[in-house]
Amino acid sequence: MSGIETSGQAGEGRVKNAILIAGPTASGKSALALELAEREGGVIVNTDSMQGYSVLDVLTARPGAADLARAPHFLYGHVHPSVAYSTGAWLRNVTKLIDDGLLAGRPVIFVGGTGLYFRALAEGISDMPDIPPAIRDRWRHELKEQGADRLHRILMREDSAVGMQLRPTDGQRIVRALEVLDASGRSIAEWQAARGQPLIDRDSARFLVIEPDRAELVGRIEARFDSMLDKGALEEVKQLMALGLDPDLPAMKAIGVRELQAAMAGQMG
Repeated sequence: MSGIETSGQAGEGRVKNAILIAGPTASGKSALALELAEREGGVIVNTDSMQGYSVLDVLTARPGAADLARAPHFLYGHVHPSVAYSTGAWLRNVTKLIDDGLLAGRPVIFVGGTGLYFRALAEGISDMPDIPPAIRDRWRHELKEQGADRLHRILMREDSAVGMQLRPTDGQRIVRALEVLDASGRSIAEWQAARGQPLIDRDSARFLVIEPDRAELVGRIEARFDSMLDKGALEEVKQLMALGLDPDLPAMKAIGVRELQAAMAGQMG
């Protein structure tokens, strides 16, 4: 029987008989998920970090109204681009769907291209603390002003065990370690050691990976990009740029955003 088996406590729901569909962009993941959802009466849960953002409907190839009407879809377009949506935040959203009973009694199909999300489902993830925007902004500013090497020296002073594991040039991970320490008073290593429980039952799960022929995939990607332009991808990028967001935010790194920004600036032929 498909669905959810719980122990009665929030957050301890375990999805039985889950279907996990992974693959590269334009490989046909969403079409397969929809086919299975209709055939088996299932629900679809987004497992792609970019399809969770609003505004980027076309560029991330989010399911349209017709597809949404054919089967229940969850966690699509629910996050504003100004948010640095993390794997932990996504996993908490999935846990809430389970706790609220929204996935109960039906096959659950997780579909997307974000490997960390699939790993978190199957293996659990450390429950990292939420980082207040002021702290996150402070350390990003420090990285830009002082550079990674200077921040690495600060990390070595405050948390040498973690600092010794990171290259002095790895600004992103250094900032992450500093902001976690700043926000929680605990080393990121302590948080990472406290891994959570898997949300799916691996023994009953089906793992499907789509791997099209490379030449075929390239052709699909090119055709999809042309279609996106026809559907208003440029307008989406204009909306995104109008928000005045930090270019380092994940949504600003969605495939096609920088290329279309350059095109609008006359930097592409």
